[in-house]
Amino acid sequence: MIGGGGLTPLETMPDSTGCNMHIMASSGHSFERPGATLDLRLIIDQTPALIHTGRPDGYLDFFNQTWLKFVGVPLEDLLGWKWTSVIHPADVDGLVEAWRKALATGESLAHEARVRRADGEYRWMFHRKVPLRDERGAILKWVGSSVDFEERERAEERIQQSEAELRQLIDAIPQQVFVFAPDWSPLFANRRELEYTGLTSDEIQWKDAAERVFHPEDLKMVESSRERAVADGVPFEIEARIRRKDGQYRWFLIRDNPLRDEQGRIIRWYGTRTDIEDRKRAEEMLQQSEADLRQVLDAVPQHLAVLGVDRSRLYLNQAALDYHGWTLESSSTRHASEFFHPGDWEHVNREVQSGFSTGSNVEFEARMPRSDGEYRWFLLRYKPLLDDNGRITRWIVAATDIHDRKQAEERLRLENVALREEIDKASMFEEIVGSSAALRSVFSLVAKVAPTNSTVLITGETGTGKELIARAVHKRSQRSSRAFVSVNCAAIPRDLIASELFGHEKGAFTGATQRRLGRFELAEEGTIFLDEVGELPGESQIALLRVLQEREFERVGGDRPICADVRVIAATNRDLEAAAAAGTFRSDLYYRLNVFPIAVPPLRDRTEDIPLLVEYFIDRYARKAGKSFRQVSKRSLDLLHSYPWPGNIRELQNIIERSVIVCESETFSVDESWLSSEPLPQEPRIKVPLSALLSAKEKETIEAALRECSGRVSGPFGAAANLGMPRSTLESRIRSLKINKSRFKTT
Repeated sequence: MIGGGGLTPLETMPDSTGCNMHIMASSGHSFERPGATLDLRLIIDQTPALIHTGRPDGYLDFFNQTWLKFVGVPLEDLLGWKWTSVIHPADVDGLVEAWRKALATGESLAHEARVRRADGEYRWMFHRKVPLRDERGAILKWVGSSVDFEERERAEERIQQSEAELRQLIDAIPQQVFVFAPDWSPLFANRRELEYTGLTSDEIQWKDAAERVFHPEDLKMVESSRERAVADGVPFEIEARIRRKDGQYRWFLIRDNPLRDEQGRIIRWYGTRTDIEDRKRAEEMLQQSEADLRQVLDAVPQHLAVLGVDRSRLYLNQAALDYHGWTLESSSTRHASEFFHPGDWEHVNREVQSGFSTGSNVEFEARMPRSDGEYRWFLLRYKPLLDDNGRITRWIVAATDIHDRKQAEERLRLENVALREEIDKASMFEEIVGSSAALRSVFSLVAKVAPTNSTVLITGETGTGKELIARAVHKRSQRSSRAFVSVNCAAIPRDLIASELFGHEKGAFTGATQRRLGRFELAEEGTIFLDEVGELPGESQIALLRVLQEREFERVGGDRPICADVRVIAATNRDLEAAAAAGTFRSDLYYRLNVFPIAVPPLRDRTEDIPLLVEYFIDRYARKAGKSFRQVSKRSLDLLHSYPWPGNIRELQNIIERSVIVCESETFSVDESWLSSEPLPQEPRIKVPLSALLSAKEKETIEAALRECSGRVSGPFGAAANLGMPRSTLESRIRSLKINKSRFKTT
């Protein structure tokens, strides 16, 4: 008896199993049934609740078997203050501080902390300790229970009293606890249950007790669940409303489990009642919030969808359903391909598969069918939704109608095509002016290679118009409606060339604040013109070789290859064949570029084109300057014919533009002083031995390969494979050139 002088034994009588039981009860809560002594320690050890006791000074002196099995350590490793060894390191200080405060104030403890399970996993638990006092109010004992609320596990108490201390322990448990006979007649209810319902221990045993306790709408469900449990001998768990003594009903989680003897016969049923009213209200509020959110989403004009991690459709907003003419139920049975134009499905499926496999955002354009059969263009964005642990739980899909924009773009494209056709009719090769035999030979080559997708290498001196030839090839190709992207490889800093050509991801390097598309992505399905390709550094040569060989590349800082449907046209004023022989340019890249060579003649080899060029440039710059010339001075024309033009057409263009600016008469003339017959002075060069130049270039090439392969030498992705040489040879050259390959390794 709590606060009294001792325990009150109840009389014994046989129970339904033929055994005897002896129940110890607190005064005011006892009820008697014949039977032998019921070993409540056995019940405490077998109950799923985690129960422990402590002395008044805080020394924990008892943990039941459920505790010991849960943490997987012997009792002696938990007694006293050793129990802190199974508490999560981050939670120990808070729990110890709360326990010391409870000891100091004598007030109950309620605290949350993680406990290490026997398999090493930490579980969140709600720990509660209640003081048991004598008549003077002095603490005799601390009784504690721990509840695993991470999975709403509520320990099920089925403790009956054979000793006053154990009876007090059961009454101190925060859950409502019941003990039933095998036929489910009530034997015991703890103080928590009696105080909640306002019934006495005798009233609990009445036949109509269930009718007085459970909500009328839940009573039939409770009784049928118990009948099935008795018939099958299995535990059951239900949720039902229980009446409080003030008449209010609250939701409880009811869990009843059988207690068996050594022969497997059920000798008792024990159950717990856990108040889940707050949780049910939270669920109702969540459901209401979800309903409100659905109304908001249904009002959004965009098409919105929620997909599971397996691509199953969980939700479509009203705008999407109205557009397709479906209901939410019927849409769940539709195949994903029915949402898109048949011609777009393969592309859509590839993009979505890529996003789901990498867990990254996906964005693409596709046509979607309307209920009337019309297809409209949409911009679709797939975005993963992550939980606190970074795991994908949902995919959010947003589709924006861009049909009007696409139509406007198509009209503009058709207008551009028409304009381009008009220009083509007026001039076969746009601004390529001339009719010399040398130039007609170039035109013939352009006409032959343009319809193909072959890589073209244009060679020629500076200023000969190599980019105009490249544009002529593009205009007459099947890619003419797509982009022509020009890149001057010599004008881009060495450290930025890879980012410029192939793009970079956000955070790939200092200053990369957002994702940037490279020139190859901008030229997708079009043509990229690599001017001064001979100036590419070694590592960029390797990346370009990969594009030409495998038709794919990676952004700087990226981790997945990107397919490249791009035609490559390269140009150079260097002798790449000699550079490849000297080792300053990759020979394999040279042969990949030199599929269809076109050599552009210098202006001194086609002097018969000079009059046409002069007339073209005079007309061009005179109109800009608002001037008009009736004729060209014969002396100036002869002078232009005789000049060797080391700067080729670019130099001629500059001379004509300058002359137009300064000429004041109606006869066009050129200042003779601007045309020097003396060759341009060359900068003095320091004589360096050829062997030293070759060694330096070899070292640069090897270091570029090591940098590309993150310091790896051997293997299919190593530098030796990229350079096309045996691993042992490369290792020997690394040692002889004193290259520190470890500085290229990345973590």
